[in-house]
Amino acid sequence: MESKPHETEGGRIPVASYARTSQDAPRQEGRGVRHQHRINERTAAQYGCVVVATYTDSARTATKDDRQRPAFDHLLADLHRGHAFAAGPLMGVVAVADDRLYRRPDDFIRFMAALTSEPGRVYVDRAGLRDPYSKAGLLQGAESLQAAAAEGRTRSRRVQDWHWSRAMDGLPHSGPRPFGWQEDRKTLHPVESALVRKAIEDRTAGKAVGQVAREWNALGITGTRGGRPNPQTVTQIITSPRVCGFRGNRGELLADPETGEPVVGAWQAIVTPEQWKAVCATFAPGSQFMHRGPLSPRLTDRRAGPKYLASGFLRCGAELEEGGTCGRSMGATSSRSQRSPYNYVCNGAAGRGCGRCAISGPLVEEAIERLLFPEDGRGRVRLPEPVRLRWLSGGMAFEEKRKVVTSVLASLVIRLGARAAALGTIRV
Repeated sequence: MESKPHETEGGRIPVASYARTSQDAPRQEGRGVRHQHRINERTAAQYGCVVVATYTDSARTATKDDRQRPAFDHLLADLHRGHAFAAGPLMGVVAVADDRLYRRPDDFIRFMAALTSEPGRVYVDRAGLRDPYSKAGLLQGAESLQAAAAEGRTRSRRVQDWHWSRAMDGLPHSGPRPFGWQEDRKTLHPVESALVRKAIEDRTAGKAVGQVAREWNALGITGTRGGRPNPQTVTQIITSPRVCGFRGNRGELLADPETGEPVVGAWQAIVTPEQWKAVCATFAPGSQFMHRGPLSPRLTDRRAGPKYLASGFLRCGAELEEGGTCGRSMGATSSRSQRSPYNYVCNGAAGRGCGRCAISGPLVEEAIERLLFPEDGRGRVRLPEPVRLRWLSGGMAFEEKRKVVTSVLASLVIRLGARAAALGTIRV
């Protein structure tokens, strides 16, 4: 290593313990990650280290690039800073295995950049101490990455084959019950199924789907996960092939290999196949369930992502009459102003927010840049110099900028009457 690692008063190296599980059974209550942290503490003690901070991502996959891991991002931010705010200096990381930390090349690069952002760091697993600065250490990490990626592809194929086989048998989807059916996923829900049937008839007759959503809201209807109906969710419900009894899988209607007829599911249908085809014909292909539902291929072959840098980070800080603050997420909306072509606003529709807070989009993003790269270099954030140069020179792509922000900021709280320069809550 380039230098001797920092030691505590007891002569041990302060390290962070990271634990992650891809899923957690409903009644286990994080038992898997607690088990990993216990092993990490034993491993750290065995190799002359001490755990001073823990970072936990329970039920968080590391295989898909669109899934967030807040604790992993928090760990990287603390490694760049060189310390955890409450625990003091960090001189390494301990994990039960490499694949707990990373399964994708992007995450491997981010982790190694954060870990080696200062000299003298260590990586610890059950095999012992690893020098992350050496060629051997990097090769060992790369080999673990390759093995994890291969395992992820194999597991993904097994899961896809399992779902396809269930679908060919006409069995209902796993997961939350679909709107319109009871918990057994076969018997019609008397109220919801009637609403779906009427919505299909009304839409085929020319009614706007937004009007259907407003009618459902007026009746106090909620989805099976508790959400309020909106035009998109109503569209997904009434264009799903399950409403006429057909079985789909990954955006395709399944057909019997012998007869060529659509596979019929083992559940009660709400409408006839002719009615389903008729209502689907009233929507553009990209809006239908077969191109928007879970695991369905998008017509553009890519998922829609955020358009603005601060999307998903802003929280409304307006004070409520009953006490406390709104705290709702603020979305971006376009405007006709040349100075501020888009704004971030608290959505007051359908009771989702107070609707009182708004701020210029460009001002927010200027404030984010000042938080990440303070002019005097004395801010709480210490990002590597190459990152700063690429960001400020315009050489960093939008998606990468979003990842940099995610690794440092938990949220930005927008308060009434505050200027953008005073905003920002740094993840701690």
